[in-house]
Amino acid sequence: MRLEPHISIGPHPDLGVVAEVAAGNPHTEQVLRKHHFRQHPESGLYFLPSDAPYNRVLRAVTGAARVLQDAGLSVATDPRLMVPPPVPRSSGAPARKAVPAQSLTALTAELHTVDRAMDAAEILQELLDEDFGAMSELEQLISTTATWCERLDTDAGHELGSRLRTIANHVAFLGDRIADVEGDLAVMPEVIPASAPPLAATPARPHEDLLPRYGARAQAAVAASPHRPGHSPTAATPSSAAAPPPSGPARTR
Repeated sequence: MRLEPHISIGPHPDLGVVAEVAAGNPHTEQVLRKHHFRQHPESGLYFLPSDAPYNRVLRAVTGAARVLQDAGLSVATDPRLMVPPPVPRSSGAPARKAVPAQSLTALTAELHTVDRAMDAAEILQELLDEDFGAMSELEQLISTTATWCERLDTDAGHELGSRLRTIANHVAFLGDRIADVEGDLAVMPEVIPASAPPLAATPARPHEDLLPRYGARAQAAVAASPHRPGHSPTAATPSSAAAPPPSGPARTR
């Protein structure tokens, strides 16, 4: 039985992310080069540029590992590669630590393993975590992108920044609505019946007819919620929501 992997991938103190090949294999070299690894002339290790962005490195590692494993080769990767770098911050601001297990993909996979309503609620709690949750990260990403656009110091940049900040408010509103569902799930004693098909085999219900029209969603996005004050001084009323749009020329974006 072979205990040593054919290829090992992990961080290197000087070269960045490297791949070590146990034995010469032209196919392995071809795959690594296709995924932007280059061979170091002295050590013989295959490495990625040390200044490559984290997401690009992660795509290169996972892509190469998948192809090599499909070819019947064993690949060992250092789990530290999954931890993204910290987000730069101003002096005095608290550091934001990354928690890879709370990625949306990981939470979705975890949802396939639980049967109790309260366990599903805990997964949503991780999504909504104010410090490490994906919803908070998404809101921060959009707000940071808005600031980036505003730093262009052009009319177009400021306009895009304003649009992005509106989107960030919509994300915050969405988080509040998910929090409402999480709270209801947390107090439910129900359990998925043993006779129910697996989640992956359960067809998704069509949702197009269940969602409000865009105008209603846009109106709800600026209304007050139990967790977040409204962004306008007066909330929408049923009479105003039901009023037909004024006649006039076609709307423009």
